[in-house]
Amino acid sequence: MGWLQRLFGLEKPENAEVNPAPQAIQQAPSSDVATATQSIPPERLGLSGEYDQSGLAKRVALAFDEDPQIDDVNTLWVAQTGSTVVLKGKVPSQEILNKVISVARSVNGATDVDSSQTTIE
Repeated sequence: MGWLQRLFGLEKPENAEVNPAPQAIQQAPSSDVATATQSIPPERLGLSGEYDQSGLAKRVALAFDEDPQIDDVNTLWVAQTGSTVVLKGKVPSQEILNKVISVARSVNGATDVDSSQTTIE
């Protein structure tokens, strides 16, 4: 079982990307502007560029799935607080923790990685 499946109950969508291009959000027309588009904040980008409240965490999970050096560590969880990736749980070694932090930081929209709730078994 991969990260996306274990953490979010999702199979990898066919068009899923770690750093997708954002889709434009169509807003209701107003009296001033016929149509306006609003960009999606990078931390809210979903797997396919759509708006997703947990988009950053899902894209980090996808990045973990796509990295051959990272196995699914079933005692480690990924969440997000704004643009901060939060890692919680246990990892087998400092080397694995360093690798997941590095991969998490490489995902567009991640401004910080909080591993203070992570311990080494």
